[in-house]
Amino acid sequence: MAHQAGAQTAGDRRIGSVLIVGGGSAGWMTAAMLSHVLKEHCTITLIESDEIGTVGVGEATIPPIRTFNQTLGIDEREFVKATQGTFKLGIEFVNWGALGHRYFHPFGPHGRNFDMVALHHYWLRAREQGETAPLDDHAMAWALAKAGRFTPPVADQRHVLSTHDYAYHFDAGLYARYLRGFAEARGVRRIEGKIAGVNLRGTDGFVESVTMEGGQVVEAELFIDCSGFRGLLIEGALQTGYDDWSHWLPCDRAVAMPCENVGEPTPYTRSTAQEAGWQWRIPLQHRTGNGYVYCSAHMPDDRAADLLAQRIDGRALGAPRPLRFTAGRRRLHWNRNVVAVGLSSGFLEPLESTSIHLIQANISKLMALFPTRDFDPATRDEFNRIATTEMERIRDFIILHYKLTQRDDTELWRYVAAMEVPDSLQLKLDHFRRHGRLIAREMDLFGPPSWLSVHIGQNNFPEGLDPLIDYRGIDARPWLAQLRAAMVAEAHKAPTHQQFIDQHCKAPAMDGAV
Repeated sequence: MAHQAGAQTAGDRRIGSVLIVGGGSAGWMTAAMLSHVLKEHCTITLIESDEIGTVGVGEATIPPIRTFNQTLGIDEREFVKATQGTFKLGIEFVNWGALGHRYFHPFGPHGRNFDMVALHHYWLRAREQGETAPLDDHAMAWALAKAGRFTPPVADQRHVLSTHDYAYHFDAGLYARYLRGFAEARGVRRIEGKIAGVNLRGTDGFVESVTMEGGQVVEAELFIDCSGFRGLLIEGALQTGYDDWSHWLPCDRAVAMPCENVGEPTPYTRSTAQEAGWQWRIPLQHRTGNGYVYCSAHMPDDRAADLLAQRIDGRALGAPRPLRFTAGRRRLHWNRNVVAVGLSSGFLEPLESTSIHLIQANISKLMALFPTRDFDPATRDEFNRIATTEMERIRDFIILHYKLTQRDDTELWRYVAAMEVPDSLQLKLDHFRRHGRLIAREMDLFGPPSWLSVHIGQNNFPEGLDPLIDYRGIDARPWLAQLRAAMVAEAHKAPTHQQFIDQHCKAPAMDGAV
């Protein structure tokens, strides 16, 4: 029996029914937002199968996730508790620029500009004059992270504690479960089962319905493809096509393995560059997430799993979980009446924790460009333009980490150091190398502070500074020293990360948690 949309009058052009294909973080984030925005005016259905696993390794996030949760009216402490979450002030990168080197990508800027010439130029000038304090020491997020402490930023813009930001580490499966409860309480209907076929409309090739394995036909006007890498609708039915970016991002495998916590959780993610890729470490309340992202051309699967098992901090809580992918994107994120959200729209390795953000980004764009039943091509085209641009900007930022390596100890690192990069990235590299300038472009998810942290962290020092600095006559060394001292003092007043969690959002113990 078909699932029919609510009654509509002839002049009503509103979408009356939405079908979300697939659950996991992508499906339930979409369902939660649609049910929050559309309320009772639209029938929202989600199909998922308990037999089909989700990728579920995306446990680290970036600050915009806070906006998503706030839009839904979710209480932060309740959410952190429900997802075994911890707080994240940034990412520590180990062995990326060179073996033995490490740096921090903070959430928030390095200090705050005190002159029309950007702060990092004054730091670079101080460095020329013998200053040895690293750039990291001028970021409030690092002052807290280094001390193992956490406190939210304050609203007073005059205070040094207003200069950092934060995100979360959480269990992606628990987040999906949490949002499922949110969405179902607002009328989203879940259907358990697998889809056997997708039915296209003869007149225009739009998706008309899907047929379940048991024969049930489910109709809708708008379809959201959250079916993961396979892209059941966007690719399987509509054959949209895929742009392969593996010549810039050659890692095509990952293996994940959780382990027991050892010590208190760090308020940051760690990414350690390895022989044929990199290893993540993500602390949660009930376990630590670990994984090795690698290039199969340079590392056999069994060897990658063995190396990961040797390098985790605590006792393994599960067998290695393999994952295969190809870096790239669908040629269209929105094709006909299907919008791809999550892995169905493309994949970028989680080096900068953008997987959940890209789910959020396509949901946000759908809310900003929600269609009528006419499916205006101009609306679809603008969605695709923005989605493609944002994904390419993130792609460039991830490529930057590989391109700036000085490592030559293995074949992978020699390849990425020598490879040609997209023109859009080369432009930014050229500007920074000449004058230390951070060029921003439309839809840049990562702003100048993020790009600065990677450039300097991986020893890409500019040949010259902003010419204006020579007109200013400012010796910034005393000011920078005061800034560092203020950050250290405030960090040591803050509670430890564990103390903050225990006081505000301690999750219940989970037996045999993985």
